[in-house]
Amino acid sequence: MNELQTILSDSVNGLLGDRVTKPLLEKAEAGEFPQALWDEVEANGLTRVLVSEEQGGAGGTWADANMVLKAAGDHAAPLPIAEAVLASWLLDKAGIEVPEGVITVMEGEFRLDGDKLSGKAARVPWGRNAKHAVTLVDGAGGAQAVLVALDGVAIEEDINVAREPRDTLTFNAAPAVAKPAGLDAEALTLYGALIRSAQMAGALAYLLRQSVQYANERKQFGREIGKFQAIQQQLAVLSTQAAAAGTAAAHACASADRQDDPSFEIAVAKVRADDAANIATSIAHQVHGAIGFTYEHGLHYATRRLWSWRAEFGAGADWAEQLGRQTITRGADALWPFVTAR
Repeated sequence: MNELQTILSDSVNGLLGDRVTKPLLEKAEAGEFPQALWDEVEANGLTRVLVSEEQGGAGGTWADANMVLKAAGDHAAPLPIAEAVLASWLLDKAGIEVPEGVITVMEGEFRLDGDKLSGKAARVPWGRNAKHAVTLVDGAGGAQAVLVALDGVAIEEDINVAREPRDTLTFNAAPAVAKPAGLDAEALTLYGALIRSAQMAGALAYLLRQSVQYANERKQFGREIGKFQAIQQQLAVLSTQAAAAGTAAAHACASADRQDDPSFEIAVAKVRADDAANIATSIAHQVHGAIGFTYEHGLHYATRRLWSWRAEFGAGADWAEQLGRQTITRGADALWPFVTAR
């Protein structure tokens, strides 16, 4: 890690490690937004890691942002930290000032008439709590980054499996700021998959750490269950899944800094994270046994998020299909040179 990444990692893990407690998570799942924690996250500049220094950000890279995104997943932070990182990056790309307060991203069917936005967005993360939302709308000159305030917007509240807000927002000629972002209209889904991959890598790292700790503490037949070969083998599989997802997410972030089209690496990262989530959550709950299924134990805060995130910004199956189509288009002889060149 470079100096900025070390600072970011220490800052975000220190802050979330101290503040994201079980009582806070329980209140968040009951519908109470942790505004005080958001204020601290924002004050530390963690949501503006990708914003240029001229706009008051850290001027960091996606590799730097990976530190924040992984920590948000590791600690199951009940905040739109990842969404704010992406929203701020999109606004900075378009030269739009990033507003203060809770901000999120949204996908939907929109129509932009000058500075008025109409349309509907489903399953918007923390839509009810956000002051602003950002989206991309395709136009004659390419995709426009659109910033819209959510005051007075019709909101239909919903939640995902992890009880995180996923709301439907309806806009009727809402005042908006729109500028060219230098991206295509699919970039929001693409980079949304990137932030979810990094978050999932963090949550998988938590599952591994928690499962190893539990296996070394829980005794059965007179010794720790972690000393049984069957458990050791399962933990080894869990370890490889967490490592593979983390490596794929880190490589995708580095690719996003390195080239104009990181779609291959991001697709691979999302596929790998989704596959790892399927395997790792099963192992983690098997290792923990019955206690891991209780609400009182903290394991479910990570597993339910993994189950929810794998379906967002394109499921692994969707990205795998896209990779398959790309492979067919290039031809079999081009596959190995293309993969090894990445």
